[in-house]
Amino acid sequence: MKSDIEIAQAAEMKNIKEIAGVAGIVESELELYGDYKAKLKPELWERIKKNKDGKLILVTAINPTPAGEGKTTTSIGLAMAMRRLGKNAMLAIREPSLGPCMGMKGGAAGGGYAQVMPMEDINLHFTGDLHAITTANNLLSAVIDNHIFHGNALRIDPQRIAWKRAIDLNDRALREIVVGLGGKSQGVPREDGFNISVASEIMAILCLAENMNDLKNRLEKIIIGYNFDNKPIFARELKVTGAMVTLLKDAMKPNLVQTLEHTPALVHGGPFANIAHGCNSVLATRYGLKLGDYLITEAGFGADLGAEKFFNIKCRAAKLRPDAVVLVATVRALKYNGGMDKEALPLPSTVFLKRGIPNLEKHIENLKRFGVPVVVAINVFPTDTQKEIKLLEMSIRKLGAICAVSEVWAHGGEGGEKLAQAVLETLAKKKANFKVLYSETQHLKTKIETVAKKIYGAAGVEFSVRAKKQMEKLEEDRMDKLPICIAKTQYSLSDNPKLLGRPRGFVINISDLRISNGAGFIVVLAGDIMTMPGLPKVPAAEKIDVDEEGKISGLF
Repeated sequence: MKSDIEIAQAAEMKNIKEIAGVAGIVESELELYGDYKAKLKPELWERIKKNKDGKLILVTAINPTPAGEGKTTTSIGLAMAMRRLGKNAMLAIREPSLGPCMGMKGGAAGGGYAQVMPMEDINLHFTGDLHAITTANNLLSAVIDNHIFHGNALRIDPQRIAWKRAIDLNDRALREIVVGLGGKSQGVPREDGFNISVASEIMAILCLAENMNDLKNRLEKIIIGYNFDNKPIFARELKVTGAMVTLLKDAMKPNLVQTLEHTPALVHGGPFANIAHGCNSVLATRYGLKLGDYLITEAGFGADLGAEKFFNIKCRAAKLRPDAVVLVATVRALKYNGGMDKEALPLPSTVFLKRGIPNLEKHIENLKRFGVPVVVAINVFPTDTQKEIKLLEMSIRKLGAICAVSEVWAHGGEGGEKLAQAVLETLAKKKANFKVLYSETQHLKTKIETVAKKIYGAAGVEFSVRAKKQMEKLEEDRMDKLPICIAKTQYSLSDNPKLLGRPRGFVINISDLRISNGAGFIVVLAGDIMTMPGLPKVPAAEKIDVDEEGKISGLF
């Protein structure tokens, strides 16, 4: 059986100008990055902005296993299947981070015969977007320390600097650090730390900004910390936002690539859904809606994270109205949620499958709260038995949902035709009545409890002393009337990764709140979640290599 990278390397790519032509884009509207990658120029938007929007289809999933369950693969395969059925479909997904790429699970450009290409480029440096975000983030950090070193005219309290440095790698040693050591000439010593770049507020801002002016306005509103009078200090006061915009001006442009079957794909922005808002950029989504009759996009991890944030943050901010949701479920993920050991998942078991199905039931219920029709995609793996698949199909129908088997990993677009037909039939028969879950003007505590109880199924919410103080401060500064972005484990509906299936009677523990004023939401940390992951005992990086001819191996 070929690996993902072997499949990608054996595929024949078309010149990106030809792919652009399929999407109705002319060469002068492209900023070329070699033969197979391009950025979309703002001139394209000016030409297409009055086009009618296509149908917006979100792909999300049940709670995953640590190995991942193929949500991106399903998104890519569905877009290819739509094209096979003669539909003008576009794809818009997130850019991979080097963190998981070198850490836990390898690349993130799809899998099997449902991938975006050039796979190695997309998984590694791509067009430099994540590097630009990291640099803009760290420029602001450098200027903060430089301002304090040169007299601190803004009276920034070094003990209350909220802005952290960033790096696009998993490095637990950088979570909490001390900077400015080495004597007076090296700066002012203070505690600091790093976020992974995809958790940087700069990433969220880039993904939610409508244009360059909006980008600059959002950067100016970033709160970097507080002064000695406990008043917020904004990035604009450090007079560096113009330089930050300059660093980000190319990263703002969506990236155009292709799938293995040459479907046009927009890959842009990459916030994680467990510690950030988990969606590709608003700009890429807008371009895709104007260029295609159907836009397939994704939201990270389970629907309790990515889909909830897609609806309550991205759709609210960009005034998007999704037309349908595809909920990816797998036999092995449900067996895992039913209590089966990870190592035993390839073995057949209808017992553990039945025990895990309540997890799927809860996600279906949650998605219906938003008024959007749901189609369940059963993403088939080679180890799944027909008995397990039939049991899952029957269970989904009992839950009142439409389902279709998806075999895009093994068969590409052809393997997704049944799913595509189910989605098209749903769009034809059911009209979405989209609504967000809460009003941003509600009390902050009420918003958190609404998501915890209605989406996670929690019995209650406990706030730490620090979290309570943070809520009080946000209310005092009148910065609490924003959507919330809850950061929690992806492996459970709760904040405890060991509570699998559909847990009941549990309490969500809120440890901290952080204002992302430029992004326009409040980050709420639940459980032991961290914004800088660590590496596993055997990182994926140990398997990656390149030969003398430049051929990469081991990358997923």
